Amino acid sequence: MKRKSLALPAAAGLLTSVLTACGGSGGSGSDDGAIVLGSTDRIEASKAAPAPLDPAQAYDFASWSVLHNSFQTLMRLPRSGTEPIPDAAQKCGFQDRRSEQYRCTLRSGLTFSNGHELTSEDVKFSLDRMLRIKDRNGPVSLLSNVDKVETPTSREVVIHLRAPDATFPSKLTTPAAAILDSEVYRGNALRKGFDLVGSGPYQAKTEVRGDRLVKVLFTRNPHYRGDVKPDSDKVELRFFESASAMEKALAKGDIDVVHRGFAPGQIDKLNKGEVKGVRLFESSGQGIRYLVFDTEDPSVRAKAVRQAIAHLVDRQALVRDVYKRTAEPLYSMIPNNVISHTNSFHNEYGDPDPDAARGALRDAGISTPVKLTLTYTTDHYGPETAREFKELQRQLNRSGLFKVRIKGVRWTEFRPNLAKHAYAAYGMGWLPDFPDPDNYIAPFLTKDNFLGSPYRDSTVQDELIPRTRQESQRTRAAGDFQTIQNTIADDVPYLPLWQGNTYVAARENITGAEYAFDSSTMLQLWELGRGAGS
Repeated sequence: MKRKSLALPAAAGLLTSVLTACGGSGGSGSDDGAIVLGSTDRIEASKAAPAPLDPAQAYDFASWSVLHNSFQTLMRLPRSGTEPIPDAAQKCGFQDRRSEQYRCTLRSGLTFSNGHELTSEDVKFSLDRMLRIKDRNGPVSLLSNVDKVETPTSREVVIHLRAPDATFPSKLTTPAAAILDSEVYRGNALRKGFDLVGSGPYQAKTEVRGDRLVKVLFTRNPHYRGDVKPDSDKVELRFFESASAMEKALAKGDIDVVHRGFAPGQIDKLNKGEVKGVRLFESSGQGIRYLVFDTEDPSVRAKAVRQAIAHLVDRQALVRDVYKRTAEPLYSMIPNNVISHTNSFHNEYGDPDPDAARGALRDAGISTPVKLTLTYTTDHYGPETAREFKELQRQLNRSGLFKVRIKGVRWTEFRPNLAKHAYAAYGMGWLPDFPDPDNYIAPFLTKDNFLGSPYRDSTVQDELIPRTRQESQRTRAAGDFQTIQNTIADDVPYLPLWQGNTYVAARENITGAEYAFDSSTMLQLWELGRGAGS
């Protein structure tokens, strides 16, 4: 996410709080009976990112929410659970013990929403296209292990991998592996703008204002062939300028569902029952927030500087004072509800300790105060991000060891600048592309990592990550994942801060809210419906 960024707001937020709610009794949400979702996410076209809904470039939660409901992939995640099941495929599986050759047989009668036939050649085209375009802001890293794709028949696809990868079926559930119409999309260029043609359960009609997407109307795709059975013929996604405007729309009943974008104070109001008829449900989320250090930038090149920051950051204060306990402190890049998690940063640094930070800098011969700029994006991870970075600035500066300034940048400028190494230290969020500890490690530590980080550890990259991918029994990889987490804690190329809780609030006439998000926190619009009498 994103996830995604990337991707989770509060994240890709790649993480943030996620809310679902139904409109008030006085409103119907949409004149045509569509279930209406509200979001404060921004999906924009820019010079650096002109194709925000092209799977080769899109890599954030908001864009993936649109793609996930419009395109098919060979595999998908089930309503609940983490084991991939066939989607466009009738069956799939590895054909060898080393997990290097993956074969799928497509369903019969597959058709794109424009009526064009979908065959194995479209699958090959889509995977080859992702690798050929290789957009530096896109999710190509998820498919970089693909060596070649063969199509023995119109319904058979054989994917050869460069190295064993037991997580590959999970990667095929993501929009990175979306199946595109080879008669519509060009094989060597992005499809600019906001139009899209897929074979998923919904067709998407977009409404654009300037270079920004303001509305998406999803209607049931009559050509869809698959196991998903949408509970609603129409679902509308509206994008709001602010959380306050979205809250007013929810209170009036102009929208039926709010997904992403509410601040902790608004969540507190829902929790207290101040929005009539809305119930709030809370669960532990998988989205994380973290700092990234450009390990080649002069201001943070010395490991001791990064370690000193790790000694000073007070995660408890962040989740208590900024996020009002809607998040939990995080001491690893792998969140605490994912297998193989270990509290490596707490084990290494303990509670905030200015004396330990001072000692690390002194032993490395580094003069203080260290000047540093922390950069964050102003309009992607939720309204509390600015307060979070002010708190981080306060924590570091009060030690006397740092002289920190903070800088906010709009997402359309921020995201492309990451590949240019424009920032010494910056904040990011992440929602998993798929629910496996590998997805909190490999996207950040492999040579082709999505952030373009220059950090390298040859043991992690060449030995440990490949070895974890050979284990089909994922718990057997726990020891190697623990070693990787300890390495990150020692070198601090990334500094995990917190993981957010997930919130779902729904009125009684909205059904399926408990299934609106799969195990990787991808939005499943087809699960939402209206109860009898609505």
